[in-house]
Amino acid sequence: MSQSYNRGLVEDFGRWKEFSAGMWAWIFHKFTGWMLIGYLFTHIAVLSSALSGPEAYTNTLQGLEALFIVRVLEVGLLAVAVFHILNGLRLLMVDLGVGLEAQDKSFYASLVLTAIITVASVPTFMTEVTI
Repeated sequence: MSQSYNRGLVEDFGRWKEFSAGMWAWIFHKFTGWMLIGYLFTHIAVLSSALSGPEAYTNTLQGLEALFIVRVLEVGLLAVAVFHILNGLRLLMVDLGVGLEAQDKSFYASLVLTAIITVASVPTFMTEVTI
């Protein structure tokens, strides 16, 4: 005989406060994975401008880099990629049985390290690049 469990409505945001660090790590890992897939398609679209010739590719890159929002999105991309990598390494260690007792701490450490790396990179991304 199976037991049923009432998980409540998805719209019941009050229950999110009950999520553990592991659940937030899972949510962030899935979110960052989808963001990286979205970036992949955008990256391929920009690279396809090279099919029209090197001038078109250079003009596309110069046009994108001139936009402030693109540089902000690049910082976001770095944050997404760094967190996804660090959390993936954390998951690998957990799967290997290393640090099972410190999963929460390692998740928080990956968040802090992601923030430090991202904030430290902001000056690099915010300077305009001339190609």
